[in-house]
Amino acid sequence: MLTVVAVLRAKEGMEKDMEQALTAIVPKVEAEEGTLAYVLHRDKKDPRKFLFYEKYKDKVALGAHSSTPYFLELFGTIGPMLDGNPSIEIFEELASIQTK
Repeated sequence: MLTVVAVLRAKEGMEKDMEQALTAIVPKVEAEEGTLAYVLHRDKKDPRKFLFYEKYKDKVALGAHSSTPYFLELFGTIGPMLDGNPSIEIFEELASIQTK
């Protein structure tokens, strides 16, 4: 399994617009076959900072997600709202607890 941690920061005054754009993609991603988790967070101390926690079955599933029309459209939409480049890191899962 692969885990992606993506951190995005909105320009000042664009927080609500960024939140709406990011929130809107979640139901679309839910239908993807190899996507196991796709969770959007906001920093408690900095309302301009957003984090996606994503889990994929494998590299193929991550590639499929990254090439969907709605994913590509999202970056077109949020591009002008971003304060700097997003930080995107990919991790390999080694151990976890199961959802209770």
